[in-house]
Amino acid sequence: MKSSQATSPPGGNRVGILGAGQLGRMMGLAGIPLGLEFTFLDPSPDACAGAVGNLIQANFSDEDAFRRLAGRVDVATFDFENVPESSAWALQEIRPVYPSPQALGACQDRLHEKTLLSALEIRVPGYYPVASRTDLLTGLDKCAYPAILKTRRLGYDGKGQVIIRDQEDLERAWQKLGDFELILEEFVPFEQECSLIGARGIDGETRFWRMSRNRHVDGILMLSLAGGVDDGLQAAAEDMMCRLFDHFDYVGVLTLEFFVVDGQLLVNEIAPRVHNSGHWTIDGAQTSQFENHLRAITGMPLGSTVASCEALMFNWIGELPERDRLLAIPGVHWHDYGKSARPGRKIGHLTLTAGSATELADNARLVAEAAGGSFPALLNSMI
Repeated sequence: MKSSQATSPPGGNRVGILGAGQLGRMMGLAGIPLGLEFTFLDPSPDACAGAVGNLIQANFSDEDAFRRLAGRVDVATFDFENVPESSAWALQEIRPVYPSPQALGACQDRLHEKTLLSALEIRVPGYYPVASRTDLLTGLDKCAYPAILKTRRLGYDGKGQVIIRDQEDLERAWQKLGDFELILEEFVPFEQECSLIGARGIDGETRFWRMSRNRHVDGILMLSLAGGVDDGLQAAAEDMMCRLFDHFDYVGVLTLEFFVVDGQLLVNEIAPRVHNSGHWTIDGAQTSQFENHLRAITGMPLGSTVASCEALMFNWIGELPERDRLLAIPGVHWHDYGKSARPGRKIGHLTLTAGSATELADNARLVAEAAGGSFPALLNSMI
């Protein structure tokens, strides 16, 4: 089913964004040189995107706030997928919303997401819906140990999921998550994790960045290395994304996260937005994911997604490392989100660029050593 949303260019330079976190902030930074103006709606009074536009502080369910936002903008988008689908539909009654609320809603429920992908003949890990403890036991008979029990909604960055390796894990998982709608997924012994980010304009034009290889710790992205993925996998990933583009009559940036298993791609998640693993595009591509998302939703031509150099992104979680020591390393681009330090919080990133893979690897080791923590070991597993 395709969205009934109008496909004519919305026109105007006033962009509304539901959510005002770092992704919204980076959209604003990319859009200001294009002459765009931004109004954000977010429950937090100190949301970091407020530094690059007007901020309406309100809950996403506040109808009056939505009307105020609609009165200030020509087109709207969102910076994370947990914005209520109903709110996006309500806003679309007044102003165009891209990507469509239909695409947003499909990606908010892991079961619906897996069902859609399967219907489009896109491979996913085995899964089983869980509405009771009996369902969980039946699902484990099908999936076998180990398996991953996940909430169908709201989980991200490793939240809302538990690995089940044995009967004791099963009991702990049910005690922790049994009150939620759940999905059981096969545990995938993947060779690597990677992601593809693409953009589709209102006129149907599509562009894709080179895939990135990713490393996570406790479900949170720590490193993304642009490129190094087989051309055949890149083509296969683009084909899968095109099926989703066509299904939703999609407008904007879309992200697919993959497991590579036996040289084949399995889709882990869909993100209907700009994505953490694409931050390298700000400094390492001719047009960033943020700029192309804005070009798409405002009806502008899409920019080139060709990589301009080799690039590697380090994600800063919880606290920032020593800035000046890192800035002394050639090729470093520093991105501070203006957020207060807090365990588990994404508060900045560093993109390292270089003219060759060898230069990138050499300087990346300097960055990893200076940043400390798990970065040296993660980097060694990647380059």
